[in-house]
Amino acid sequence: MSRLSSRNERGFQLLVNGFLLIVLLVIVIPLWRVIMTSLTPLDVYMRGGVPFFQWPWEWSWGAYQQMLTHPSFPRATLNSVIITISGTALSLCLTVPLSYALSTRTLPGRRVITALILFTFLFHVGLIPVYLLVAKTLGWTDSFLAIIVPPAVGVTNTLVMMRFFEGIPEEIKEAARIDGANDIQVLTRIILPLSKPILLTIGLFYAVHYWNEFFTPMLYLNDQNLLPLPVLLRNILIGANLSEYVEYDLSRVASIESLKAAAVLLTMLPMVAVYPWIQRHFTKGTLLGGVKE
Repeated sequence: MSRLSSRNERGFQLLVNGFLLIVLLVIVIPLWRVIMTSLTPLDVYMRGGVPFFQWPWEWSWGAYQQMLTHPSFPRATLNSVIITISGTALSLCLTVPLSYALSTRTLPGRRVITALILFTFLFHVGLIPVYLLVAKTLGWTDSFLAIIVPPAVGVTNTLVMMRFFEGIPEEIKEAARIDGANDIQVLTRIILPLSKPILLTIGLFYAVHYWNEFFTPMLYLNDQNLLPLPVLLRNILIGANLSEYVEYDLSRVASIESLKAAAVLLTMLPMVAVYPWIQRHFTKGTLLGGVKE
């Protein structure tokens, strides 16, 4: 019986490993294709397109040089950094106290408030009312506030963080209150130091959202100097007014496809660089915040 069980476990593990290998290939092959496209010299591309593999000494960094040296790209990058940092900080400052309050079982009207938050998750008011509120009533056209404030509190992130706070033993909070701490001191001095995994996890969720957001800036930002990097990338990818965004003339050293691929990689690079620093906290924060006792 034990041998049969062992065989079944090995077979199941082999099946899982095979499935994960297929998923890895599905992810890696397109990514590798994009990398090779961005590094393919213009003469090689004109002769036979993009090769699947070429030696490092045959790579051309012309596409990256053209993107990085154009004045629109650094400005768009700075705008994205400002939006991401400001938006993530504001979102955490709003989500943390809301989640902590909802995690308190003695909070009056806790169920009603939670139900109202879930209602906004299930039923959205729509694009037109939000646009009229942000652009007409608040007058946030051509302002980063239109990008940062409306999505500042995410329902899913709030509920995940709330479950994490509920998992912290009540005895710790009671001990702090006996020592004379109020609710704000309990949150700032006791809860937050114990919540590093969930803070980093939810912070990453918010940062990725703000960094990749491109539709909202298209609605509210008319000033070209305020456009973030995803909008610039979008304009390059669809080939609209390419000459406004890159120097593309007879002296070019990279193809249009190489420029598009380089833009994709440069846009995803910051999030890829940040993730390894918080990866060890990511799984713990997600699991502890998503399990209800």
